[in-house]
Amino acid sequence: MPRKRPPATAFADLVAAVPAPPEDEPQVRHNPMPVADGGFTDIDGCHWRLAREPLDVRRAERLAVTADRMTLGEEYDERARFRVPRLLTPEERPDAGLRARAGYDAAADPRHEAYGFADADGRVLLCIAASC
Repeated sequence: MPRKRPPATAFADLVAAVPAPPEDEPQVRHNPMPVADGGFTDIDGCHWRLAREPLDVRRAERLAVTADRMTLGEEYDERARFRVPRLLTPEERPDAGLRARAGYDAAADPRHEAYGFADADGRVLLCIAASC
């Protein structure tokens, strides 16, 4: 004897059953891609525009020493409620350069690429982007 099918649940009923997020929960937005957007604004409010497309390893190594600022990875900005590139402190820069150099243009994930950014005052920022 054939079995009866369970009653079909409408999609609207499923959507209505999903609980709404709490009002006080912060919404995490993600800065899509500083390189694709041609620039970004850091947590200090400085706007950086893309000045150089992917850098070769030698140029990236020079900028790791001479650039005014350097980013690697990203962090959450509480004030803007937004994810932005993470600015490194001077103490973090030598170790970050070594870690990035090990994964720069590697066949394994994550791959690292370096980009040069500049601000209106002429300062230079080295952005090391990791991609999977």
